[in-house]
Amino acid sequence: MIRPAHTNDAQAISVIYNHYVKETIVTFEEEPVSSPVMEERVALALATPLPWLILEQGDSIVGYARASKWKERSAYRFSVETTIYLAPHCVGEGLGTTLYRKLLDELRQLGVHIAIGGVALPNAASVALHEKCGFRKVAHFSDVGFKFGRWIDVAYWQRAL
Repeated sequence: MIRPAHTNDAQAISVIYNHYVKETIVTFEEEPVSSPVMEERVALALATPLPWLILEQGDSIVGYARASKWKERSAYRFSVETTIYLAPHCVGEGLGTTLYRKLLDELRQLGVHIAIGGVALPNAASVALHEKCGFRKVAHFSDVGFKFGRWIDVAYWQRAL
């Protein structure tokens, strides 16, 4: 089931996200995010018209996807950055595709023109997900992040809605 996020989802969101913070390069956050901090982030996001979606299996939250402003200037108002995270045991089951497509559908209904996804590299699964969902690679920045003692590239994919 896919539904809108609520602030009381912050604990489960933190658990999913913190796996990626502690174990991977896919986020450049380096310290785990506490549930209260995540609750604040969710509340701020919910104050915007952009979606934050939760993926549930049974009674468990196993993923989330959201959109945020691409940039602050008003001329960027029809472009958003997308984010998606799945619980590690759910990766590779097609759930990310379902969740991402739902997010893109909601963004289209809101009149968003361009969705942009950033990917820390290497990350074959995220590249495949973006391309499966109709994104195309538009930029590649070398050595822009530093985590776990090494430099990391970031590439961007975009899709017109």
